[in-house]
Amino acid sequence: MNLLVGQIGHLSVIVAFAAALVAAYGYFQASRGRALGDEDQSWLRLARVAFFVHGAAVLSVIVCLFNIIHAHRYEYYYAWSHSSNHLPVEYMISCFWEGQEGSFLLWIFWQVVLGLCIMRFNRKWEAPVMAVFSGVQLFLVSMILGVVLGGVKVGSSPFILLREFLTDLPVWKMNPDFVPKDGTGLNALLQNYWMVIHPPTLFLGFALTLVPFAFAIAGLWKRELTAWVKPALPWTLIGGGVLGVGVVMGAYWAYETLNFGGYWNWDPVENAVYIPWLVLVASLHGMVLWQKRRIGLRTSFALVVATFVLILYATFLTRSGVLGNASVHSFTDLGLSGQLLIYLGAFTVLAIALLVSRWKEIPVSPKELDGYSPELWVFVGATVLCLGAFQVLYTTSIPVYNALMGLIGIKTNVALPADQIAHYSKFQLWMGVVVALLSGIAQIMWWQRNNRETVINSLTAPTLLALLGTALVVLLVRYNGLTISPAYIVLTLAGLFGVLANFGTIFNLLRRGVRLSGGAVAHLGIALMLLGILASAGYSNIISRNVSGLLYSREFDEDLNRDNVLLWRNETTPMHGYQLTYTGQFFEVPGVPGYVDKQFLFRTDDDYKALARAPIVVEGKTYYKTGDTVNILPENTYYRINYKDVKSGEQFALYPRAQVNDEMGGGGLLASPAIKKFWGHDIYTHVSSVLDPRKEKPWSEAKESVLSVGDTIFLNDYFAVFRAIEPAHETAGLNLQKGDLALQADMIVTGEKRQYHAHPVFVIRNRMIGRVPDEVEDLGVRLTLNAIDPEKGKFTFGVSTTQKDYVILKAMEKPFINLLWSGTLLMALGFGLSVRQRGGKGAVAPETAETEASAETGSRTARPQPVG
Repeated sequence: MNLLVGQIGHLSVIVAFAAALVAAYGYFQASRGRALGDEDQSWLRLARVAFFVHGAAVLSVIVCLFNIIHAHRYEYYYAWSHSSNHLPVEYMISCFWEGQEGSFLLWIFWQVVLGLCIMRFNRKWEAPVMAVFSGVQLFLVSMILGVVLGGVKVGSSPFILLREFLTDLPVWKMNPDFVPKDGTGLNALLQNYWMVIHPPTLFLGFALTLVPFAFAIAGLWKRELTAWVKPALPWTLIGGGVLGVGVVMGAYWAYETLNFGGYWNWDPVENAVYIPWLVLVASLHGMVLWQKRRIGLRTSFALVVATFVLILYATFLTRSGVLGNASVHSFTDLGLSGQLLIYLGAFTVLAIALLVSRWKEIPVSPKELDGYSPELWVFVGATVLCLGAFQVLYTTSIPVYNALMGLIGIKTNVALPADQIAHYSKFQLWMGVVVALLSGIAQIMWWQRNNRETVINSLTAPTLLALLGTALVVLLVRYNGLTISPAYIVLTLAGLFGVLANFGTIFNLLRRGVRLSGGAVAHLGIALMLLGILASAGYSNIISRNVSGLLYSREFDEDLNRDNVLLWRNETTPMHGYQLTYTGQFFEVPGVPGYVDKQFLFRTDDDYKALARAPIVVEGKTYYKTGDTVNILPENTYYRINYKDVKSGEQFALYPRAQVNDEMGGGGLLASPAIKKFWGHDIYTHVSSVLDPRKEKPWSEAKESVLSVGDTIFLNDYFAVFRAIEPAHETAGLNLQKGDLALQADMIVTGEKRQYHAHPVFVIRNRMIGRVPDEVEDLGVRLTLNAIDPEKGKFTFGVSTTQKDYVILKAMEKPFINLLWSGTLLMALGFGLSVRQRGGKGAVAPETAETEASAETGSRTARPQPVG
């Protein structure tokens, strides 16, 4: 047992907590009673040193935690419960944040990085902003403190020993220093490259919401009620882009990993991230309105505070266990619910109290808005985003209402909607319609002088083109025998209008030599995302319909019998314009491109090792020779499905994967899709049922045949030729010793499509006989060399058969889903452009002093006129 690394890690947590406390107090004292930028230097120096110590301690905790994972120190509960011996390094990184403590630590780390950036780039605001930062760090570090004070547990330590967590196991009485040889492993669903990059992106987005919050609190505290917006705005833009990309990364992970056929399931944990992102984007629009038009400052304050409070609320939802029965991937309760509530309550009360106390001092613009004011439409758009967030928040919080009522003895019968996807979608898609329309209208009006004539002229072209485009879409949909509802027509019209209006704005700005608008690019991306969602969700087409007229099994539900195709191994089956052939099972072999046919591998007692039964060759390069030991990853079995397009003759292979895992539900089958991407659609394929690889196959009673070399034997629908008898190779895992006699038969078995080699083995060791049968999995045939008569040259073979291998497979077409992913990239690009443009003078386009002055006084701002 290595206790030193855990002791260093736990000590580092305590140091990080103490240093955050000193930094928070030091920054508070440095700024207390002083004007912004006129801090007490002695307190400021102390606070800086304390925060540097805090950062170093956090880095030490990270190193120690990753060490116990990477070095397989299973004496620690965190390493044992999240990792295993055979995980690749990239998935060990995923292990780091699979648990609550590791994800809190990731969050803490990002806020250390951002705090150092504030200290470097926002020196004037450092003291009050970092006081808030350090206070938040203090609370976050307390979540992993893992100490007991006065009988009260404070935090959950990632360095707790296994024997201290599982105290009731009898093994500790016999051997207190017992260390398991292997861990329980990483959740199978998280063994995906997106889980290496998605959580860090998401938690960076979480951390970035603290920056505008800290600036807003600092502004209220120091009565700098307008100056905080300019330094906070670039950080808010970065936060909006990063958090938005993080949300879509999670959607893409679901699309690639889960088999429900989509990318968003309105799971409460998904909602808990989506809600604050909507409010963050709304707050961003409010800040832009103040920065450029001097209106909406109170709205900006309220939304910035609400964003951070909702991040804290999301943390409570996902980590308190309150969603345990409502979400498939919320964290279990570690006894931290009370701390989370204190954390949430402390900052909510502090922020609201400070905001209320300064409310009357916050400037209000005297400018009156009318229908030709772009500010009005931007404000309406922000309001719609907040209403959409509230709708999701209200329904998602139903388990919280029930829990709170239960605490005061009132039993409630409020339940989540039976069909959550339909419930949320019917509201959120209409929100998308309004946002798409408003984004186009506001962008057009933002860049011109507005009156009745100019507005009508500017909106006419995108409106007419959107109408024509929608009419074309309706005709194409009906031409293909599909229906389109009035609601979808409106949704399509709004999405096309958003695309055309924002694209027109971009084109006009470039034509006039004005810098590209990041807002227009981001809005264009969001409109494309809306169209991608509409097309892929509304017209996803199941192409694996069962047209045989037979039920696969009475034990299967109606959907599985109706929407899946049965593929027997090596038999071609037609499916909606394709010819499909299931050709076998494959394993992932580290270091070998693609996948390796299971028939080339002889499994050993070690699940993660096999022997090569034949050379493993990929594109002319030999990776393993016959008899070599091969490292394999056996958790997932990949089922190769060959597709052939009937019309074009194009062929491709997909490898949907599955594993049998009773802990994950779903009848023990955990399937992940394989996706073939085309420019206009995706083919989305996953297996719905396979033969259980854990169960012994039910072989028929062996039929014996006596053969000589060169004889032919019939095996049901196939035949085999006994070619030779030869010394056995180590590929059967015999571990031959001196004095052993091992012979193997060389059999050529001819199936429907190809020939197979089979090598049943006969072994004599210490005058005892052993037999190693060989199986041709494609054909469901097993051959055993039962006896040898050397005098007569006769060999007795046993032949058994079993059910032929099969998969039941579901396939869907996802039309124009690439619009969703490309729209996401455009949205991120738009945020990035806006950050770059505001990195200098904080302006989207050059403005004169006269323009700034008119903005200050609330008069209508002169905007560039379109040419021609």
